[in-house]
Amino acid sequence: MDTVLQRKNRKINKVIKITLPIIGIILIASFVFTKKKSLIVKREEITIKKVEFGNFEDFIVFQAKVVPLQSMLINIQEGGSIQEIFVENGEQVNKSQPLAKIFNPNTELSYVNQETTIIEQINQLNKAKLDIRTQEFNLSKELISIEHDYLESKTTYDLHQKMFEEDILSKDSWRKTQEDFRYQKERKNLIQQSIQKEKQANHLGINQLNQSLNFMQKSLAILRKNKQNFLILAPVSGCLTSFEPLLGKNYAAGESIGKIDVQKGYKLIADVDEFYLDKIAIGQTGAIEYFNKQVHVSVNKIVPEIKNGTFLVELNFIKNEKNSIQQGLSFGVRLSLSEKSKVKIISKGIFDRETEGKWIFVVIGNKAIKRSIKLGRENPLYYEIIEGLKVGEKVITSSYKDFLTVEELKLINNDK
Repeated sequence: MDTVLQRKNRKINKVIKITLPIIGIILIASFVFTKKKSLIVKREEITIKKVEFGNFEDFIVFQAKVVPLQSMLINIQEGGSIQEIFVENGEQVNKSQPLAKIFNPNTELSYVNQETTIIEQINQLNKAKLDIRTQEFNLSKELISIEHDYLESKTTYDLHQKMFEEDILSKDSWRKTQEDFRYQKERKNLIQQSIQKEKQANHLGINQLNQSLNFMQKSLAILRKNKQNFLILAPVSGCLTSFEPLLGKNYAAGESIGKIDVQKGYKLIADVDEFYLDKIAIGQTGAIEYFNKQVHVSVNKIVPEIKNGTFLVELNFIKNEKNSIQQGLSFGVRLSLSEKSKVKIISKGIFDRETEGKWIFVVIGNKAIKRSIKLGRENPLYYEIIEGLKVGEKVITSSYKDFLTVEELKLINNDK
């Protein structure tokens, strides 16, 4: 019996010697893999903010430039080369003031030929009117002569009638007098009817000639006005800007060589990131800071065309600021996108660049523990907290680029 017991004890001891190291390895491995990864960080190297319950306003900030409320382009009416320049860029000009002169010999010669042709046509029309008037005058002279003959014939007729009744005039002479009077009477009536018809026709012809003359006069006036297009005039009064024509350089008709700013008020223009295209609407209000004073503005126009990742927004000053705001200045515009509301918020940081806003380090005593969160809206100052944090808790909002694989941070002061 004693010999058998010794063999069993030896086997048990052997098993224990083999299994104990294996169990130890398993326990050590389990401890290593289940232990949270931690890192020692100095408090001075991180930014810690507190979760608050405060006012959240959805707004954006962008740069805007002051420009005149109205500007007018200076366009070339007649193409040609610049012959003379009368003003310089930046000068104040008055409406219709000469700015420059265009030279185009071919167009000028064409204008001269057209003007000569129109004048010749006008002269021909005037001659036609004169011919009609002369014809009417000759008809009137003829009518006077006929009426004179008729009156003489009537006088003779009346006299011979009395003489015939008193048997002083022979019957043959009376018949001759009657025939002569009848002829003059019919001749007079026929000529009067003919003249009346001629006058009606002439009146219609003169009206048509007058219409043609009016048309030709208007054409001549337009032509002469177009000849003045070689002289470039200021379309409105204001400040001349972007005016840099070069002597001798050819410009095409319709090409712009500058603009005039009508200094009767100002507005703001800004290129805003396309991300905000569906968030900005006409009528939204904002403000700029000018000499420590808030100047209120509102969105007046949105140009939705995307260029280089931005779109154009125009803002008007709610009050007239033309006496203080100067053209060319740039301001940071704070534009409100929503009304203020009470929510959980934390100050803006850069931690979300690495976490995408899905987790954050929560400071508890001398440690910072990784915790899942959910962020909502954001503005240039705050994030809105949807889930994962309570009011009063402290979090790290600085960069996490060195903490991405760490579950826990041990926070120490600089003197330790």
